[in-house]
Amino acid sequence: MLKGRKLVILLTILALVMSCCLAGCGQEKAKGTGKTAEPETRTITDMAGRELTVPAKIDKVFCVSPVGTILVYTLDPDLLIGWNYELRPGEKEYILPEYHNLPNLGGWYAKATCNTEELLRINPDVILSVGYLDTEQADKIQQQTGLPVVMINGDDLMQLDKAYEFAGKLLNMEKRANELGAYCRETAKDIQTKAKTISEDQRIRVYYAEGAGGLETDPKGSRHTETLDIVGGVNVAEVAMKGGMGMTPVSLEQVLAWNPDVILSWNDTQGGYYSKLLTDSKWQSIAAVRNKKVYAVPSGPFNWFDRPPSVNRIIGLKWLGNLLYPDVYKYDMAKETREFYKKFYHYDLSDNELKSLLKNSGDL
Repeated sequence: MLKGRKLVILLTILALVMSCCLAGCGQEKAKGTGKTAEPETRTITDMAGRELTVPAKIDKVFCVSPVGTILVYTLDPDLLIGWNYELRPGEKEYILPEYHNLPNLGGWYAKATCNTEELLRINPDVILSVGYLDTEQADKIQQQTGLPVVMINGDDLMQLDKAYEFAGKLLNMEKRANELGAYCRETAKDIQTKAKTISEDQRIRVYYAEGAGGLETDPKGSRHTETLDIVGGVNVAEVAMKGGMGMTPVSLEQVLAWNPDVILSWNDTQGGYYSKLLTDSKWQSIAAVRNKKVYAVPSGPFNWFDRPPSVNRIIGLKWLGNLLYPDVYKYDMAKETREFYKKFYHYDLSDNELKSLLKNSGDL
């Protein structure tokens, strides 16, 4: 009898131990799947060398500036929780309608101020700082918001493939990111190869007319005129480098003295001086105006030459090379534009939209 009672007690203890073990194992399994639960976070090192803890799965992203917003939009617009400014009609025309009404949350660039209250209400998984690696700014934003701020080096137009590759790993979108990165890398290589064939005496002198009056510009070496430098044009603007958003004021007398062969201008929809420049009598003695070598920079949804200094400039390299040196850069710009918009902006251009984009740009 005693032996039987001891056996019952022993079996009861064993049953309790086993149930505890099973309960512990159950906590390590995903409910109803029998699989080990995925970790909720992971540790990464961003492109500035900063170690960060980020969610294992990232579904919501906000960017410090339009540079990063464009990059994320090209990867997957569903990730974006907001824009950095109010989209203009010309931008909305080539951005998918379902993303037009994302809130304008501002940002941390130029004079923009982020709406941190609304940002924290939406609560993105990460904030991306894409472009120049300003670690001091990134650390301040991280302290201010309590959200991880991941830095991606997107400042070098010819190294955008690396920015895409890093973003792909971060956002678990490696296949898509590698596809876009490969396009950027192959374009950069092709442009560099072609540029080397242009001799010094073949190089065309260009003035970039920015602003509402066409009398703001940026010098050689500025990232705002990097596209011109890369394709082998000569920037005539002999002005000091200006930080931030650039756009150094110049006088008409300076432009007359530089006497460029070609003028590139913001187009009318961007608020540029293109149409007026062609009819303004004060500009008529300049070689570019006299010889009808004044062109509007395509800018839907974003300026192909300059702002924001993101991947929009990749198609700009092909356009500008083709414009200045058609015997060197032999691109079919209608074909190239359709491909780029489909690949990067998820957008199929109609014939009328293509004509509108390339109007006054020298390609139609």
